[in-house]
Amino acid sequence: MDNLTTANLTRANLTRANLTTANLTRANLTTANLTRANLTTANLTRANLTTANLTRANLTRANLTRANLTTANLTRANLTTANLTRANLTTANLTRANLTTANLTRANLTTANLTTANLTTANLTTANLTTANLTRANLTTANLTTANLTTANLTTANLTRANLTTANLTTANLTRANLTTANLTTANLTTANLTTANLTRANLTTANLTRANLTTANLTTANLTTANLTRANLTGANLMITQTQPFITMPGALLVL
Repeated sequence: MDNLTTANLTRANLTRANLTTANLTRANLTTANLTRANLTTANLTRANLTTANLTRANLTRANLTRANLTTANLTRANLTTANLTRANLTTANLTRANLTTANLTRANLTTANLTTANLTTANLTTANLTTANLTRANLTTANLTTANLTTANLTTANLTRANLTTANLTTANLTRANLTTANLTTANLTTANLTTANLTRANLTTANLTRANLTTANLTTANLTTANLTRANLTGANLMITQTQPFITMPGALLVL
C-alpha cells in the first residue's frame, strides 16, 4: 500500500494511475488530474481534492471521510460503497456518478450536480442538498432521513421506497418524481412542486404540504393522516384513499377534481 499521507500532489497528473489501497490521508490533491485513476479502497480521509478532476475514476469502497471535494469533477465516477461521511461536495459535478450504497451521512452537497446519478440505497442521513440538482437521479430505497433538500431539483427523480422522514423539502421541485411507497412522515413540503408526481402508497403522515402544488399528482392509497394541506393545490389529483384518514388539515385547499 502506497503511503502518501500529507503528500503535496497539487496539480499532479495522475491520469489512469493505480492508487489501489493507497494511503492519501490529508494529502493535497488540489486541481490534480485523476481521470480514470484507480482509487479502489484508497484512504482519502480529510484529503483536499478541491477542483480535482476525477472523471470516471474508480473510488469503490474508498474512504473519503471529511474530504474536501469542493467543485471537484466526479462525472461518471464509481463511488460504490464509498464512505463520504461529512465530505464537502459543494458545487461538485457528480453527473452520472455511481453512488450505490455510498455513505453520505452529513455530507455537504449544496448546489452539487447529481443529474442522473445512481444513489440506490445510499445513506444521505442529515445530508445538506440545498439547491442540489437531482434531475432524473435514482434514489430508490435511499435514506434521506432529516436531509435538507430545500429548493433542490428532483424533477423526474426516482424516490421509490426512499426514506424521507423529517426531510426538509421546502420549495423543492418534485415534478413528475416517482415517490411510490416513499416514507415522508413529518416531512416539510411547504410550497414544494409535486405536479404529476407519483405518490402511490406513500406515507405522508403528519407531513406539511402547506401551499404545495399537487396538480394531477397520483395519491392513490397514500397515507395522509394528520397531514397539513392548507392552501395546497390538488387540481386534477388522484385522491383514491381507500380507508378513513382523520384529521387531514385542508383549509383553503384547491380541489378541482
